[in-house]
Amino acid sequence: MTNPFQKGGFPHWIQIAFLLLIVSSEQVSSQPLPTRADSIRGQLTSLRTCYDVTMYSLDLRVDPEQKWIQGRCRIDMNLMKDHKKLQIDLAASLAIREIQDEKGRKLHYERTSDAVYIQWRKERQKGEHAALVIQYEGSPRVAKNPPWEGGFTWGIDKRGNPWVVVTCQGLGASSWWPNKDHGSDEPDSMQISITVPPGLMDVSNGRLVKTIPREDSWTTYVWRVNYPINNYNVTLNIGKYSHFSDWHINSDGDSLSLDYYVLPEDLAKAKVQFKQVSPMLSCYESHFGPYPFPKDGYKLVQSPHPGMEHQSAIAYGNYFENGYRRKSATPEGKWFDFIIIHESAHEWFGNSISSSDIADMWIHESFGTYMEAVYLECLYGYESACNYMVGKQQDVLFDRPVVGVYGINQPGSRDMYPKGALMLHTLRQIVGNDALWWTALKSLALRFRLKIVSYQDIVNQFNESLNHDYSDFFYQYLKEINLPVLDLVAEKTGSTYALRYKWSGVPSTFDYPVRVQIDGKDYLLKPSTVWKVLALQSRKKPKIDVDKNWYIQVNRS
Repeated sequence: MTNPFQKGGFPHWIQIAFLLLIVSSEQVSSQPLPTRADSIRGQLTSLRTCYDVTMYSLDLRVDPEQKWIQGRCRIDMNLMKDHKKLQIDLAASLAIREIQDEKGRKLHYERTSDAVYIQWRKERQKGEHAALVIQYEGSPRVAKNPPWEGGFTWGIDKRGNPWVVVTCQGLGASSWWPNKDHGSDEPDSMQISITVPPGLMDVSNGRLVKTIPREDSWTTYVWRVNYPINNYNVTLNIGKYSHFSDWHINSDGDSLSLDYYVLPEDLAKAKVQFKQVSPMLSCYESHFGPYPFPKDGYKLVQSPHPGMEHQSAIAYGNYFENGYRRKSATPEGKWFDFIIIHESAHEWFGNSISSSDIADMWIHESFGTYMEAVYLECLYGYESACNYMVGKQQDVLFDRPVVGVYGINQPGSRDMYPKGALMLHTLRQIVGNDALWWTALKSLALRFRLKIVSYQDIVNQFNESLNHDYSDFFYQYLKEINLPVLDLVAEKTGSTYALRYKWSGVPSTFDYPVRVQIDGKDYLLKPSTVWKVLALQSRKKPKIDVDKNWYIQVNRS
């Protein structure tokens, strides 16, 4: 692929914008058109595919008083193609002081928006190992509404101490450190060194390796991530934390360290609320396989915002109460701490299994939301889980497809949370075999453990595990806005009634069963897109109820 900013022709971002204008207006009306910066972030040109990141080493000094960061990031990489130029990403608001290669030689670079185009001193060859060292500084973007509108939160705790955290899902990790800011490439490991003022500490991803006292009384906290990690999961949490720990023992007898960092005044409440962690881990491990990051351990870190799934260092800000900040749409939702249960689910889907393009963020959020119901079922039974899922129906917006547009750094609808989870709940009903269903979910989680996946990877794996082609099912729920419509017509034929039924608004291959109750008796209908007829013995018009666990639209006439 050629450089989109070469002279001549329209830049790629303009082409994408033009194409979107001629796509169905119904599907893009509520989604802003991509900017040039979106296109730069979202597309994989040869300037990005020419290298594969193997490790990031981030060394950052954070000054809460000045709201300033100063850092150095080394990017180790394997070269995948012969090339002389490549792209990394760093917010334009952060100044680059110098870029060097692995031998300490200065390199020339140019900046366009948040992209940095770097020239090697000579053409590099496929198969080489290389490195870049970027020194930079500046005032990073301030979060407007974390974690949804992310950036740095320069907070103060109740005792007047600095409390600094970062969130950057969607915004991009390049908002505060230099990297290849695209979901298709994760490092094999990472080192995060954060230097903080006296009296404060930093909690980041992975395992604490050491602390280094500095001559000016500041302290560097060095954390080692032993697994692949997607960029938006990299984090820092700077504050005056109290720490306590525990152990989780799984069904195989393996131990997992549990570490908790909270403000001192909340320590007693945390010790009670965080008891939900071990049962949650047991539930998820039984259905999705072992915790994916045992060498790094599991951490909850108190934050001033609601929460975020930062790998092995989950941000927690849920007031140490059940529900979501004391609220829930269903009674069952107040039986557990939403942030602990939902954000921890992302350790399996989102962190271990990560989407290659932000357009497939549903892989993170649909499964993460569905796993809330899995937790309820583990602790309180199937009916509780079903009631909770049915309660999610009121949250669906039907504004645009769940899958976004590929290559332009745009996710799909926020319906990826409720609608995506309801899709999975519906699929379980259609499969009608719980042993097969749970086997398929665990096979999915284990097959793609610590891997980057696409929409098609997920669909193909389900098709294989369930021994049926569900491609049109996934397409309908994820790439179309509207639900499948079940048409029901009760009409009298002679002295008794008959029920005519079919699917509409779906592809002709859509032929999935649906459970109904007719005058109190259960039936499993098998509609297609052609009318079918069920003869009834009733001489009066039948009462027909569709099972609410099927998330569909019902058209009665």
